[in-house]
Amino acid sequence: MDPVKRSLISLHFTVVLLGGTGLFSRLVPLNALDITLMRSIFACMILFSFILLSRGSLKLSSTKDYAIAAGLGILMAVHWVSYFAAMQYAGVSVGMIALFTFPVITVLIEPFFEKITLVWQDIVSALIVILGVYFIVPETSLENDVTLGVLIGIASAFLYALRNILHRKHFSHYSGAKAMGWQTLIVAVVLVPFISEDIGSAPSKAWLLLLLLGTVFTALPHALVAASLRHLRAKTFSLIACMQPFYGVILAIIILDENPSWSALIGGVLITSASIYETINAQKLHGRAEEE
Repeated sequence: MDPVKRSLISLHFTVVLLGGTGLFSRLVPLNALDITLMRSIFACMILFSFILLSRGSLKLSSTKDYAIAAGLGILMAVHWVSYFAAMQYAGVSVGMIALFTFPVITVLIEPFFEKITLVWQDIVSALIVILGVYFIVPETSLENDVTLGVLIGIASAFLYALRNILHRKHFSHYSGAKAMGWQTLIVAVVLVPFISEDIGSAPSKAWLLLLLLGTVFTALPHALVAASLRHLRAKTFSLIACMQPFYGVILAIIILDENPSWSALIGGVLITSASIYETINAQKLHGRAEEE
């Protein structure tokens, strides 16, 4: 199978898993930093164990690559903490949707890192995503936690877009497992000094949820994402991943008993439509990027 097609299929499976990560911000009775710390520790253990069992090497090729891994890990640490914080302030649906301004941010900043130019399809897809976000966000008042959550989510979105672009440009020559293994290690190292006392008294159910988050919902999908970015532009991943909040809303309805409004559902359809459109045109866009 063509590498681009295989990467597209992998991404669609991945967004289902990533769509469920937001639920843990409500299911685990810990703050965003503690959740992120344990998520990264469990994910790092699984990824490095997989590499060793596969008789692979944990070493990176150069000192420069260790520095790049550190930079990407720091970006990921702040992104993950702000991601969970956004949902704890604004709720899973709103916080997740705020994060998904990152496809628009990616479209706007990628030309500064790659030899590509914006085309009219980029603008159309971005506008559809913005319209979808408008419908899903239920509250715009500056006097409540929803607004704070949205602002944190947008900041997280910028960090995520930047990390994806830099990863593809400077770190995509490593396997998905090794790339994410090193980044989750850096996340853990960065956050350990800020751990709270609450984590020591967390119930056993919380630890089981953290283990699930770090393995099935983090190690697996992020390894797949890192591998896919070797064959797809960051913009392609960003717009396909717009399906994540749609899946997240569905999971929130089933597991958290949330009741999104009709406007939220309309927004989800718009965002999903933009993702499907980008998927159909991904190979053409990829080929055009290679020619320029």
